[in-house]
Amino acid sequence: MKKTELGAWGESRAAELLESEGFRIVARNFRCRFGELDLIARKGNILAFTEVKLRKSSSHGQAREFVTVSKQQKLRTTASFYLAGRAWAQELQPRFDVVEIYAPYGQDGPVTLEHIADAFE
Repeated sequence: MKKTELGAWGESRAAELLESEGFRIVARNFRCRFGELDLIARKGNILAFTEVKLRKSSSHGQAREFVTVSKQQKLRTTASFYLAGRAWAQELQPRFDVVEIYAPYGQDGPVTLEHIADAFE
């Protein structure tokens, strides 16, 4: 399986998790010149910009640790660009979440997901 296919599969699993928690997916793979937002989800007055991190294991560190300070800054800038063009979103409380996915056998085995709300400021 190609890396892009596995990534899309992981993002779909993350979206399913968020939806099971009461979120509605507003956008997937929003791209602009500043970067990309994997998932944008809304629940009540929260607008969660969600980074999805898929790994086989945590042997080299937790997946959330791969959302570096540099990546966080790109996500903030991209989210600001997204918000600037959507008047409906101005009243919402933005936050940055991470969904960690551990899939040691890819799509063919057990999968562990964890939603980290407000993962960074």
